Amino acid sequence: MSMDFGRPPRATENRELVEQRLKEAGSGDGLQETLIVEWRANPIVVQVIDMPIDQVYFNPSTHRIRAQRSYEPARDRLLSEDAWSPESQDYLRHLLQALPSNPAKRDGDFDELKESLKEYRQNEPGLITRDGILVNGNTRVAALRELGARSVRVGVLPETCTWADINAVELSLQLRHDTRRPYSYINRLLTIDEQVTSGRPIGDVARDFRIRPATAEQDLWVLSCLRDLVSRSETGVAQLKLMDFEDAQEKLRELHRAFAKAVKQNPGQADLLKENKLALIVLEFSKTDVRLADVDFRTRYLQRFLPDGLKEAPVKAAGVIPGLGRPAWGDSPQVAAAKALTDVLLQAKAVGRATGTVPDAKLQEAAEVWQQAREAVEEALVPAGKDARVRKRKQAAPDRLYDAVQDIEQCVTDMSLARASRNLDEEILDEAVLALKASLSKLAREAGRSIGEPGDGVAWLLEAMLQEEA
Repeated sequence: MSMDFGRPPRATENRELVEQRLKEAGSGDGLQETLIVEWRANPIVVQVIDMPIDQVYFNPSTHRIRAQRSYEPARDRLLSEDAWSPESQDYLRHLLQALPSNPAKRDGDFDELKESLKEYRQNEPGLITRDGILVNGNTRVAALRELGARSVRVGVLPETCTWADINAVELSLQLRHDTRRPYSYINRLLTIDEQVTSGRPIGDVARDFRIRPATAEQDLWVLSCLRDLVSRSETGVAQLKLMDFEDAQEKLRELHRAFAKAVKQNPGQADLLKENKLALIVLEFSKTDVRLADVDFRTRYLQRFLPDGLKEAPVKAAGVIPGLGRPAWGDSPQVAAAKALTDVLLQAKAVGRATGTVPDAKLQEAAEVWQQAREAVEEALVPAGKDARVRKRKQAAPDRLYDAVQDIEQCVTDMSLARASRNLDEEILDEAVLALKASLSKLAREAGRSIGEPGDGVAWLLEAMLQEEA
């Protein structure tokens, strides 16, 4: 649900100014500038006016910096309590020009936008409510203010605009193909979740984001996983934030695909696979390294390289058995041990990122845990990578045959369609079948040399080629 931040202090003054400028724009003889926006499921045309740039307010509800608001919890709380104070507006300005994955740094994309505005001025108008709240164009206004601009061109929404309308209009504008600066990965996940939680069908949300429903479901799974990681990282003095995983987009998507496949094949091992991969994602290893963290990665490769303190990370009970007061262990021992290691890494990462708020001794301890874990995983990845390459070579030939089977099955379908339309080129097809026959002969000869005890499939191939030669 969208939060109602109320009306800003200069709302009445802005309404009067907006009405005055709308009248002036409507009574002029020249060509009026307009803007088409999606308004309550229908397109409408709104007038564009000039507004003093210091009169408009940054939108505290914008999805663009939703995840980054937690960067400074005290300022985030003030923003929720009083979004229109100079301190809150300055915090929004800071987040709009900051790097999404690390708000302590300035975003290079923001500087590019600023340079573009400096050279070409404002090409597209922003959008405001009659109270002067920016619905679209927050980042542009932040850049224009740094450039010393005195006014900004904005379209004006109807008088009945509510906070629900503000969120809906902003979302429809930001999801257009021509948007200059798309939402960051985590803010996109949060926006999809917000839309689904509000009761919208996931198919409609997916259509708005121009993705398949399966992709939207994948995003919701990833967000749930990240929220769990954030919760598990809490130490009492530090905790990770969703934006700390901003740069893990592709790794998290691959994690979902691997987990979904494992659940179908062996549900009991899916959680173990997930935790092994999460540990490497938390440690910020590359996507290709994370792929090596299979179900047996910890037991087969990692365990012997881990220091004793990480081998026996404390395992948390899932709860207490009612009436007995004994701990209930929800996961298998392997999964529980993998989760315990991931928890230790999450908490070490949280403490390591909380510089200035935790004692130096804790920072040093977290750094040591982090370094030990990184070194152990790097050592384990060497034999894991070698074994993976061997498996890949072993599976290369069967995989190519399976690909050929798929192509032949598609060929059958194509022939059926060609027969129906009577446009099959029989001569070219005959040449292709002869080429297939020659390739099968070569395959049979190599299989006869390479395989000592043929199975049913290879035996059939050898017999078929012998009959052909006879």
